[in-house]
Amino acid sequence: MFDLTPEQDALVNTARRFTKDRIVPVAGELDKKHEFPHKICEEAFELGLMNAEVPSEYGGPGLNCFDHCLMLEEINYGCTGVGTTMTANNLAAMPVMIAGTEEQKKKFLGQLTESLSYAAYNCSEPDAGSDVAGMRTRVEQHGDDFVITGQKRWITNAPHARWHTVFATFDPKERHKGIAAFVVPADLPGVRIGRVEDKMGQRASHTADVIYEEVKVPKANMLAPAGQGFKLAMKTFDRSRPWIAAGASGLMRRALDESRNYALERKAFGQAIAQFQAVQFMLADMAIKYEATRLLMLKAAHLVSQGKLEAITSAYAKAFGADAAMQVATDAVQIFGGYGYTTEYPVEKLMRDAKLLQIYEGTSQIQRMVIARHLIANGVTT
Repeated sequence: MFDLTPEQDALVNTARRFTKDRIVPVAGELDKKHEFPHKICEEAFELGLMNAEVPSEYGGPGLNCFDHCLMLEEINYGCTGVGTTMTANNLAAMPVMIAGTEEQKKKFLGQLTESLSYAAYNCSEPDAGSDVAGMRTRVEQHGDDFVITGQKRWITNAPHARWHTVFATFDPKERHKGIAAFVVPADLPGVRIGRVEDKMGQRASHTADVIYEEVKVPKANMLAPAGQGFKLAMKTFDRSRPWIAAGASGLMRRALDESRNYALERKAFGQAIAQFQAVQFMLADMAIKYEATRLLMLKAAHLVSQGKLEAITSAYAKAFGADAAMQVATDAVQIFGGYGYTTEYPVEKLMRDAKLLQIYEGTSQIQRMVIARHLIANGVTT
């Protein structure tokens, strides 16, 4: 099942070597210093590991979702903060790829691929995270221009982005029917970036508010009119949630490798702790969760790559993968015991990093709402 082509094998091997050589050795320091991984992204850009799904006609690698997820598992093995930073460009670019005009694609996707730059996806707000339709950032039409006023929160890459994909509403009372989408260059007057959040985990990824103070955006930058912006946001999430499952897979594989190696070395009561059934069962459960997540991720990514956009499959992969990653990382800390609770070993970072997988791009609870509604309406599908 899911046999890889020679090209896919080469992609995995390239990403794996890059992760081993360039990410793993510095991940701990990036975390401690809350340092943005610009140098890593520069090298990834040169290798074709940035902007993975941007089509080749706009200068990108042109990977499909399946290929991208294979690569993301390797990158996130090294650090999910770095993985989130790299993936954010694809998240911002996806609405442009889905709904953009040819001119918009050439301009904004081309900016990402002509030289290394960053983009940000602006959807969440202080009072509208899971409830996307409840956003309050306003947009008004003034002649041939639109004026955006409001505040976005939890925006990955915000301090470094050259442009932002922004969702705003013409009327909050209209909820999803009022939402439109735009590309907003970061250097437009009135765009202001807030402080970088001091996060618990994924600290190599920079997250900040973006404030829009009567920002005038040309009509040519509209991606979706009122009523279509919400649909565009949801289509984007359907395509992006397998990426989160890929990140979870990479993190779990790292946690399992670290735990296995430690269990074989650590002695207690005269033998390696790997000889104790209690530890063996924990390792076995970690492996089961990793394999199950990876299969769900590959299925979801395969369907997206085939043009069969099923929100339910992406929700399965994202919800199970995020929850499994949190449990696997917690068990890794347990296997390491007191050492696992210190920064001397990487598993405490894995545990902190894993938590965000259950929160961003739709919480685990939101995924269950999506799944439950689908089940009630359609029954079990395969």
